[in-house]
Formats: sequence, C-alpha cells, structure tokens
Amino acid sequence: MSLGTRLMNAVVNVLTAILNIRIRFKYVLLAFIIFVGGAIGITYKHMLDLVGGKDDFDEAKRYIEIKDVVEEQYIDEVSRQTLGDYAAAAMVSGLADKWSYYMSADEYKTYQLNSANEYSGIGMSIMKQDDGSFQVVSVNADSPAGLAGLGAGDVITAVDGEDITSMSLDEARKLIRSKMNGKFTLGLGRKNSIEVDCSSVYQSAVNYRLEKTEAGYIQILNFEAGSGDDAIAAVEDLLNQGAVALCIDLRGNPGGLDTECAKFLDYLLPNGTLFIETDKQGNEKVTTSDGMCIQLPMCVLVNAETFGEAEVCAAVLQEYQWATVLGEATTGKTRTQETIPLEDGSALRLSTGTYLTGNRTDISAKGGVVPDLILYNSDASATGTTDGTVGESTGVGASSNDEQLMQALKLLS
Repeated sequence: MSLGTRLMNAVVNVLTAILNIRIRFKYVLLAFIIFVGGAIGITYKHMLDLVGGKDDFDEAKRYIEIKDVVEEQYIDEVSRQTLGDYAAAAMVSGLADKWSYYMSADEYKTYQLNSANEYSGIGMSIMKQDDGSFQVVSVNADSPAGLAGLGAGDVITAVDGEDITSMSLDEARKLIRSKMNGKFTLGLGRKNSIEVDCSSVYQSAVNYRLEKTEAGYIQILNFEAGSGDDAIAAVEDLLNQGAVALCIDLRGNPGGLDTECAKFLDYLLPNGTLFIETDKQGNEKVTTSDGMCIQLPMCVLVNAETFGEAEVCAAVLQEYQWATVLGEATTGKTRTQETIPLEDGSALRLSTGTYLTGNRTDISAKGGVVPDLILYNSDASATGTTDGTVGESTGVGASSNDEQLMQALKLLS
C-alpha cells in the first residue's frame, strides 16, 4: 500500500471517528476525500472504495455542485445551514411517508419540549393591544409568572428594559422565551416592573371530570411523557369521587410514546398481550398486561384525528371487548417512529416499524380503527364539552353540543 493511500485511509478513519458519520456529515467527508485524494494522487477507483462506491461518490459530487452553484449565483443571500436543512428535509420527504421527517436543530428542541409535555415560557398567555402593549390574559398560579405576582389584566411594555411595543406577538413571545435561563424583569408601564424567575412549565396531557351521570370523563391529549401516569391518576381520582363508568376521549390525540400507552392499557386491562411492534428485520417486541385491571363499563371516543398510539389504545380496548368504541374511523397510522439525533443538533423522525394488536391485527391494513358505533358530530368544535360538572383542575369546557360524548354517556348510564 502506497504512502498516499495509507495517509488517505488515516484521514478517513480519524474524521469518521470524530464525526461519527451521520447523513449530512457524510457529504462533508466525501468532499474532503475528493479534494485531498486528488491532491495526493489517490486514484478515482480507490476514492470510490473509500466512500462506499460510485453511487455515493456521484451523489456527493452532485450535492456539492448544486450547493456551490446556489451559493455563487442565487440572487438572494442564503446560509449554508439553511441549504443543508433544505437538502436533508428534501431527502426524507422523498420517502413519501408523511410520518417521517427531518427537524432542524431549533425544530428538534421544540419537539423535545413538546414530547416532555413542557413548554418554554413563564406560564402566562398574552395578547397584543392597539397601543402596542401586551395584556396578560391568563396566568397559571403555580408558574413563574404566577409566583412573580403577575395577574390577568396586567399590561407588559418591556422585557429586561427593552421596549416591546413595536414587536409582534410572536416576537414578544420569542424574546420572553429567550430569557428562560435565569431571572429577568417585565416592565409594567412606565414606572413599575416585576422580576420573574423563568423555568419550564409542565402541562398535563390529561383533562377529566365527573359527569352528572356519575361517569368519569377522561380526555387524553397525547401519549407523550407523563401522560400514562396522569391518566391513571385521573381514573383513581374519579373512582374516589364515585365514578361508576369511564368515557375515554382519544379524539384529536396524535399518539406519542408506546411506553405511555402501554402503561395506561396495563392499568385498565387484565392479563394478556396488549400489542406487538415489528421492525424491518422481522424482530418483534411484545407488550403484555398483568392481572390487575379496572372492571367498569367503558366507552372510547375516536375520530379521524386519532393517530398512532391512540389508535392502538382504542383498538386494544376494543379487541379485549373491554370498551365500546364510538365516533369516526381513525386514520390508520400505526407505523412506529424513532427519533434519531444527528451530530449538529438536528434530528430525523423515521418510520422504523409497525404496530399489531395482540391478535396480530394490522390496524393500518384495515384503514384504521372502525368504531362499534359510528357517529359524526355536526359541530366539530364541540369536542370534549358537555353540560356536566367540571372538576376544578380539569380545564375541560362545560357546555355545548358534543353529540358523540352525549351518546357515549347515554350508553354508560
């Protein structure tokens, strides 16, 4: 082996170890190999061997050529980071799988907060007023805003001394979020200010209440982190309040984590197989339930916006004949996704498997979960509201024309 070849191999090995080659960094390395290889006399064939073959080599050349042309000739300024993000997003979108997508570093940070059922903020909502100031509409009492003494009706004009009256609502929110690493002040008019110690605020994914029919109503907004425990706690509280039946509302639930879904199903159901996850290689992960269960009449509400793990939850309860499923057919999105972080802080959300029920039913192949009783709401905005009694901490609306929910409560009475 020539000195040049040994040198080239050493360069590749070092860069590979440093970068832990991931999708976009591969192109950086390929470009480096093309440049250095030519400089030290490595043959075209050996370069192909180093980078994994002609296809990868030509792909890298095309990417670099397009990037260079855009940077040199495109009329507007565009950063390399932006071009890289667009290229990565286009690559994943080419899979024609709407559940697989690329996230930039900023998008991934937001995704992580949402997955933890947290948001970056101080626990208040604000609205822009005609004079440019921002009025506080509501405040979470246990949040940094509430603990600092902010209340509904307060008017904010500055953040850490910076006037915000010329900012849009989105710009003001972003500025406040940027201060979340420590203490900062909010200006309330010309003379007054208040100090806020900012932190993340936990948002429960579960709302619940005891209806007048003595049925417990539980709305699960997603199956992200903490939702399983929150749903179980809601059932326990409702049972203590005297609930004699349960209505589980999964309408609009986009899914989330299989572990959270499994935790809730395990709590509700007796011993048996809950669901199975299969991957590309045919490997299977079987999730089971123990013997403890909740034996009450149950109804599950679903609609076309019920996705993923929420569909699995409804399908398993239906398969066990543990609950009546009511509403609209679900989407049939039962592929499993894996979040794959990349070296630069960005990430891929990629379909890597699929769910089967305990009886090995493929929900996607059926076109989704078909309710036992199909019923459409004439007023889609009515979802989750009845004339029942609202618990103090639920946040669930109290009155409207939710025909699906009213029918579910009738079945449970």
